Amino acid sequence: MAVVKTDHAVFISVGSNLGGKLDNCLRGIAALTESGDSVLLGASRFFRTSPVDYADQDWFVNAAVKIRTTMAPLALLDQLVAIQQQMGRKADAIRFGPRVLDLDILLYDDRIVRTSRLTIPHPRMHKRAFVLQPICDINPSIIHPELGQTVADLLSHLDDEDQRVIPLENQPILL
Repeated sequence: MAVVKTDHAVFISVGSNLGGKLDNCLRGIAALTESGDSVLLGASRFFRTSPVDYADQDWFVNAAVKIRTTMAPLALLDQLVAIQQQMGRKADAIRFGPRVLDLDILLYDDRIVRTSRLTIPHPRMHKRAFVLQPICDINPSIIHPELGQTVADLLSHLDDEDQRVIPLENQPILL
């Protein structure tokens, strides 16, 4: 009996605050789709974003992408970790500290996943302007599967003036 692979809609956060930040993000997105297991369906603008939780570091460049993939959540996580390592990311010496590339699964269809290695939806996404604004660029009416609110509503109710999210000038075109 043949195994039928099902397509899944996944939102992934992309970020970097070391080296060529925008280039790191673009290379990470390209690596994600080069495997043939994922197709890019949508992409946000790129943003300069202030650091959150650990403020003593350079600002980030952040974006979000929407992909269609046949990969299961943990297989996709393994692929994202491998891409980050190929780009030179080492084990984080400082939690929420500097990184050459950060790829996080934010949403995977409307699933809720809880394992020792992976939590979906991303456990802090509803508190992060640098995550919510890029998702809103792609589709502001996406519903957070646990909170039952749109990402636009979550962003509008975010009460943290320290989180700065500024669109980059001269945006690259991904699609």
